[in-house]
Amino acid sequence: MTTDRTENRPMPAAGTTADLGEEYEHEPVPSHARKSLLSVSSVWFGFPMNLGNAVFGGVIVYNLGFLTGAAAIVLGNLVLFGYVGALSWLAGRTGENFTQQTARTFGTLGVRLPAAFLSTVVIGWYSFQIGLAGTNLRQALGWATWWGALAGGVLFIALTIVGIRALSLLGLVATPLFLVLAAVALGYGLGDASLGSALSYEGPGTAMSFGAAMSIVIAGFSDSGTMTADFTRWARSGRAAVIAASCAFPFANCVAFLVGGLVVAVGGATDPGNNGGGFLGLLTGHGPLLTTLAVLLVFANLGSVASHCLYNAAVGWSALTPARMRPLALLLGAVGLVAALSGIWAHFVDWLNLLGIFVPPIGAVLITDQLLLRRRTAPRSPAAYRLPALASWALGAGAATVAHHLVPGTVDALVGIVVAGCAYIVLDRIPNPAAPRGERARTTAHA
Repeated sequence: MTTDRTENRPMPAAGTTADLGEEYEHEPVPSHARKSLLSVSSVWFGFPMNLGNAVFGGVIVYNLGFLTGAAAIVLGNLVLFGYVGALSWLAGRTGENFTQQTARTFGTLGVRLPAAFLSTVVIGWYSFQIGLAGTNLRQALGWATWWGALAGGVLFIALTIVGIRALSLLGLVATPLFLVLAAVALGYGLGDASLGSALSYEGPGTAMSFGAAMSIVIAGFSDSGTMTADFTRWARSGRAAVIAASCAFPFANCVAFLVGGLVVAVGGATDPGNNGGGFLGLLTGHGPLLTTLAVLLVFANLGSVASHCLYNAAVGWSALTPARMRPLALLLGAVGLVAALSGIWAHFVDWLNLLGIFVPPIGAVLITDQLLLRRRTAPRSPAAYRLPALASWALGAGAATVAHHLVPGTVDALVGIVVAGCAYIVLDRIPNPAAPRGERARTTAHA
């Protein structure tokens, strides 16, 4: 048996059950267990290319028109690329999951606040995908909503329990299936219309500003995007992790949003102001083969999102407790399934507002501490609580809340990111009287 220099422990023989089943909930992923670029990229690539984002893209285009809506979608994705890419680079270098990564900035005990918060709210997205599965199957096939949701929830839990390998394989199936069936749906939706008329679509809705549209794009992946380390810790380097994240933002996420926008622009959506660019209805009524593929799309596509979110939740809570990922996935999956069946998933607009306000400042503090200020913060001794980080998160979230309520049209997430990052730069220069004397001296010298 050889020895991994990073972990200084024996490497398991290739192909053993222990090696295949290890998810490294409580330690960084060692170098011998890292995955290929294709494997990690497929995890992220298949995640955002989903029916839910097509719905949101349709809502944006319905309110802003196609070209203006597309601009908001692209700009929002570029923000996500910078944000998620920076966090992914850190994860690829260290092999740390989100909770381990966050503990170095917020403290070994202070990490419980942001990690527990994110590991809980991400279950909301899992529940939303379950509810969306039930609704899509009811609209397409006439199934009772709760039957479709129940079937989807059970399948999504099973996929998550398999672990990171299942997420990678699911992405390889869900992505081409989405692309092919989206193209078929757009072909049926176009009818006698031309693509040129779709591009000139103005949109009769007036309920959304350009900034609000960008906020929807950013908030939609602010939770799992902030927790990207749970996925990109498997990459073999920081550079590979950034490449994997870029497959999602701007590429896959843009495609999903723009497909939904085109569905609305060509007149293929039913009640686009509320249902957006969901295109499953365009695939039914054309024979059993296409209907079967449409059902497969629901489970594979929404399952890619739901299982990723449940994986985030299970890895997050396992890092905070002695428990392992798989039992927690079963427990949290059951909780999310009950929530979905209760109908709570329908409040997705309020959910997006919550995510866009409270989540991005967490990532901003991490990026500022571990990337922008790394020369100053690298020699720092571990601490139980790091008040500059916690205070900066609070200030960023507070500023985003004020902007959301008092300055309509602003991009809440960007306000929170900028304020949290700037606050951290200032607050981290204040010497901590509880820190060791040597560390206080270093802080004062850098100030």
